[in-house]
This record gives sequence, C-alpha cells and structure tokens, in this order.
Amino acid sequence: MTDNQTLPNLPYFVVDAFTHKPFSGNPAAVCILTEAKADDWLQKVAAEFNLSETAFLWHEHNNQWKLRWFTPKCEVKLCGHATLASAHVLARELKLQHAEFVFSTLSGKLTAKVDEQAITLNFPKVEPKLFSGIYLHNDNVGIKELNLDIVAAYQAGEDIIVELAHEDEVLNYSPELDKLAKIETRGLIITSPGKNADRDFVSRFFAPRYGINEDPVTGSAHCSLAVLWSKKLGKSSLRAEQLSERRGFLELGVYHEHVSLIGESKTFSKGNLAQ
Repeated sequence: MTDNQTLPNLPYFVVDAFTHKPFSGNPAAVCILTEAKADDWLQKVAAEFNLSETAFLWHEHNNQWKLRWFTPKCEVKLCGHATLASAHVLARELKLQHAEFVFSTLSGKLTAKVDEQAITLNFPKVEPKLFSGIYLHNDNVGIKELNLDIVAAYQAGEDIIVELAHEDEVLNYSPELDKLAKIETRGLIITSPGKNADRDFVSRFFAPRYGINEDPVTGSAHCSLAVLWSKKLGKSSLRAEQLSERRGFLELGVYHEHVSLIGESKTFSKGNLAQ
C-alpha cells in the first residue's frame, strides 16, 4: 500500500495512564496497525492527536509486538505511559489472553505483565550522574537561569534531574519555557522528597524541545528517579507522585538490572483512523 492509496480504518484508543480514575494521569493515543507505516505518516498522526505521546503497535508473533512512540514533533526512544497504555489496550480492550506482552522498541525488548488491577512494566535502569557545582554555574548550561534553589543536579540518560529540598517548591514552580528550551536535554525533571507518608518522592517533567511543555506523568523519567531515591532513602520499593495538574501515581521497584513501573489505567475514548 502506498501513501496515495486509501488506508483501511485502523482502531485507536486514548488511555489515561498511571491513574485509577478518568481525567487524570497521562493520556496517550494507541493506534493498532496491520503493518509498518511510513515515518512521515506516523508523525502526522501523532501531531493530529497532539498528545504528549502516540503509540503505534503492530503484531510480530505470539505475544510480541512492535512498538514506536511519537510526540507531536518527533519520535522518542522510550516512553512509559504510552507503553502502559499499549498493554492496557491489548489486555483490556482487545482481550488478548496473555499474562505478559513483549514489545520490540528503540530501547530494546520491554515487557508488560498484566493482572486484574494493574500493569507492571520492566524498563531499563538509568543511573543518575551527579553534576559538579562548576557545571551548574556555567552560563552556557542554562540551569542557573531557572531561579531554583538547587540541592543537586544529575545527568540521567537524555534528561537532567534537578533536586529540590521541599515538595512545595516542586508544586509551586512556574516554568519559564523559553529558558527551559535553551537547555540541551530531552527533558528537565524537578524532584524532592514527599512531605506525606503516602509517597516517597514527587516530581514534574518539562520537555519543550520535544513539543511537551509539561508532561502529566512520565514513566521513562522514573527509570532514573527510582534509582536516585532508592539510594537516598535506602529502599528498593517506592511510591511516587507526579505533581502535574492531572497528577499521577507510580509504584516502583529497583532491581539489579531493571526498574519496574506499576500503574493502573483507564480508557477514555476509542475510534478508527479514517485515513
């Protein structure tokens, strides 16, 4: 089939991920394809949905699926909430009878284990690397221009983590997107310890360079956040909340070679792509 031919109707679902109730968590579009499509077409569909991530799935064999993720502007190497949404669609909407789904992605093989209530993702473990004070005060970096009272900052894969002292600082931060966009990173994460006993730490995530001013709940960011707070708090099982306007919750496990992200999800809408 060429781009000039009429495409068949293809099912899509919009799923709120990392939440147990609608209108919260992080919405992702999940499109079920019958075969691979041109990158340009995938990007146009993602731009049309205009959500932080659109996932495209097509079946390879048995319980294994090809999975790609696109923001409204570009393809990304790893996305947690759209992977959770994809597993949700396969298990809850398409009713496929597998206890585990395997996804072939730009980040290698990822797995999603499904039970009656939640889905557990096994994701790569990302070790945060502490920045020196000299780096933080380098005019070319741009972090000091954010006017944050920084406890420490870390490189975490494609992201930068900025640690703050108090949860209220994370909650009340008003992002200056023009300054954030000048920092050469996929996303900037701000984080602090939780002030309530029901969660160990909190965070927010900004990625204006990727067309996402603020992401509601960022699973991939917790591949490094879980490692950071596991070391700081001396525990391997953690509970996290992302303090976006929509909010979202994750249960996290830190293991020798991977991080587990556990979350719930709700279908918001479904339909078909007409072209």
